[in-house]
Amino acid sequence: MFGPNARVFCFVFLADIISTVEFNYSGELLATGDKGGRVVIFQHEQESKNRPQLRGEYNVYSTFQSHEPEFDYLKSLEIEEKINKIRWLPQQNSAHFLLSTNDKTIKLWKISERDKRAEGYNLKDEEGRLRDPFRISSLRVPVLMPMDLMVEASPRRIFANAHTYHINSISVNSDHETYLSADDLRINLWHLEITDRSFNIVDIKPANMEELTEVITAAECHPHQCNVFVYSSSKGTIRLCDMRAAALCDRHSKFFEEPEDPSSRSFFSEIISSISDVKFSHSGRYMMTRDYLSVKVWDLNMENRPVETYQVHEYLRSKLCSLYENDCIFDKFECCWNGSDSAIMTGSYNNFFRMFDRNTRRDITLEASRESSKPRATLKPRKVSTGGKRKKDEISVDSLDFNKKILHTAWHPKENVIAVAATNNLYIFQDKIN
Repeated sequence: MFGPNARVFCFVFLADIISTVEFNYSGELLATGDKGGRVVIFQHEQESKNRPQLRGEYNVYSTFQSHEPEFDYLKSLEIEEKINKIRWLPQQNSAHFLLSTNDKTIKLWKISERDKRAEGYNLKDEEGRLRDPFRISSLRVPVLMPMDLMVEASPRRIFANAHTYHINSISVNSDHETYLSADDLRINLWHLEITDRSFNIVDIKPANMEELTEVITAAECHPHQCNVFVYSSSKGTIRLCDMRAAALCDRHSKFFEEPEDPSSRSFFSEIISSISDVKFSHSGRYMMTRDYLSVKVWDLNMENRPVETYQVHEYLRSKLCSLYENDCIFDKFECCWNGSDSAIMTGSYNNFFRMFDRNTRRDITLEASRESSKPRATLKPRKVSTGGKRKKDEISVDSLDFNKKILHTAWHPKENVIAVAATNNLYIFQDKIN
């Protein structure tokens, strides 16, 4: 797990707020999406022989506009260009592929490099203009000439018109041929080669919408079993489904829910129990869920309670009334595993993010700030004081800035490198080499 001697690199997005962060399967590329519909991809540079103490940094590799604002004329509804989720596909050749989605439309993008261009065409001159056919007296064989490296992003598939409600999740299946997309009430299964139809595998919409008691908040495919997926709800429950059992997976195979303590019941209990993110471990044995105040790790073989519970910011329990009034209580925090499933990470307020070591049960609070983004800067653990008297390095819970929040985080699949999105800033931290 990260210690206080982590080094940090900072990239500033002045235009828009970052809405998703995702490493690809190798960790070589890191993609971010923002509220302006843009996707920015960073590439991990190779280690420098002259400075071996520094691991390769991440530099901008490609930037492209993924989604544009649209208008639904039938419902008189504006469709934002904001990128809700990005998911990489496993690399099969020299090109990279990723899925990106806004509220309604999913796109498959191909990211490829070009460092050669063809010259010596018969029907066109060197500037691309058509030549007079009557003046062509001989045939030429076009040749490939070297050129400056160019990274091209081209849309290969557009998956649209399948969701009535806002898409909150996309997840690539382990068969690498299908993926699922989820909105508030339905989950669809797509084939990556077929854009004009999808299969509805979960539908929780009641016949009478007044009887609606919960919505789908997140969904993910199992990392190894292509027939298994989970989805979480706003009532704090998780359902594991097996697509081999039935075409429509309204009946779950397993149901995960922690019994509520009646003594701690309050007006806010239902709101803070809503699950904002669910992630399978890389091994597929566990899954992790994030609610408003905590992160829970579940064993897929035990449904009645989580095997681990980590309090992210329990000190906010006394502030729930004011958090409800300023709508912060509805913030959707994400969570992620490290490559070996031994540590987990999630965000908090005041640009704090929390990391928990599952083996030692130690935890650490770090801050993503512009002050700590100087070259070779090291991060210092932060602590929040809840009592009247606070120590020198502590910050009072009353001084926390709730406008600064870490909602989106990602962990490199193989190394101790993490990416943290703080509103319109992207911070990349890496563990220091001793």
